[in-house]
Amino acid sequence: MSVVPLSGDDKITVPGLLQRKSPDHSTPEKIVCLTAYDYPTARLADEAGVDVLLVGDSLAMVVLGHDSTLPVTIEEMLHHTRAVRRGTHRALVVADMPYGTYHSDSAQAVSNAVRFVKEAGAEAVKIEGGERRLELISRLTEAEIPVMGHVGLTPQSVNALGGYKVQGKTVDAAEQLLRDARAVEGAGAFAVVLEAIPRELAAQITRELRIPTIGIGAGPECDGQILVLHDMLGLTFAPPPKFARQYANAGEIISDAVREYCADVRNGAFPSDAESYHGTQVIQRKKPVSIVGC
Repeated sequence: MSVVPLSGDDKITVPGLLQRKSPDHSTPEKIVCLTAYDYPTARLADEAGVDVLLVGDSLAMVVLGHDSTLPVTIEEMLHHTRAVRRGTHRALVVADMPYGTYHSDSAQAVSNAVRFVKEAGAEAVKIEGGERRLELISRLTEAEIPVMGHVGLTPQSVNALGGYKVQGKTVDAAEQLLRDARAVEGAGAFAVVLEAIPRELAAQITRELRIPTIGIGAGPECDGQILVLHDMLGLTFAPPPKFARQYANAGEIISDAVREYCADVRNGAFPSDAESYHGTQVIQRKKPVSIVGC
């Protein structure tokens, strides 16, 4: 398999991402991924050159204000995926399948995944879990729905894991994560997210797999990286995780702008005459005529 360089305007596809992984399992051109939840941020990220836009179930926390990803519904995820799809031209749009939509019945899980493709325009779906998702990933790929896997810290398992903790720190845990990653690949996934695992383990998994690895808190050796948009832009209200580099403080910019707007309205500086419409003359109403009796 030869590596095909991409130009800035080429549409990102699943086969194209697979071709980014060379025969020696290296990735000369790293894959850039970012979450998106609405039209304007999707459009800006897409035009800036992001390869993969993930409509993450992190939507529950950073947009809807929940304290975990668990409460977000499939209808909410479909709604936001549609918005992201409308703002995207080049990037591959991947939608997270939320908690409860693929955990019990495989047939229903496939039906839910089909909704993301048919109704929302997603080009792939992401599901969490390794070996236990092998059959489901196989069924989805048989239904011609590309799947991105997700192992390591899987936020939908927060209750089972006992919190948001680094995974794979012991020998047994590391071996299980390696088995999970292999199972995801063997089932037909086109890529796998490695979240919050030791750098050395992520590097080993990346070397062994034939599909791209996407790291989030997994070190620089992964084939690509993903961040939550709101962490990157400083739009969260809690301390960001260790791995989240903040590239801008949009929260501070927004707060300053809103405070300035409040002051301008209160002191009469907004709107100005230039921000007002002109042309209609004030109508002078005639005084009512009083009728005096005979």
